[in-house]
Amino acid sequence: MDDTTPDNDGAVLDLASRLTQDHHQSLKLWLRMLSCTVRIENEIRSRLRTTFDITLPRFDLMAQLERHPDGLRMGELSKRMMVTGGNITGITDQLEQEALVVRVPDPKDRRAYSVKLTQEGHIAFARMAVVHEEWIADLLKDISPDDKGQLIALLSQMKQHLQ
Repeated sequence: MDDTTPDNDGAVLDLASRLTQDHHQSLKLWLRMLSCTVRIENEIRSRLRTTFDITLPRFDLMAQLERHPDGLRMGELSKRMMVTGGNITGITDQLEQEALVVRVPDPKDRRAYSVKLTQEGHIAFARMAVVHEEWIADLLKDISPDDKGQLIALLSQMKQHLQ
């Protein structure tokens, strides 16, 4: 199979000729956003491990639970964190062994469990969250407040278009 397709006039266009300037710009934008995200994420992963001996997925799971004090079911955590249920189970098992989370029977479905932060989990997460926020502020300190506002607005607009 080749990468040629006839257009409406019967002329054959190859893949490259179908790309427009917007295609190139869109690809460049996506790669630039991805690059920035990966750089920040790698730095945060490293700092979390060094400072708190915790992984980013464990921190993220605790962050989800901090926002939902009544707990979240495993499937909901999986959806919110965009990872498989098996990953959530493994992360939850680790956090449960450290007494940072607890599984409790779901009052709406006795066959299911919700996961909640323990008191120790709330305390540990609060301590990490303050430092995490300082790290993010430091990593983005050279971007002016006006530019940050503009980036937030543009990315919010993009998110709406992607939904």
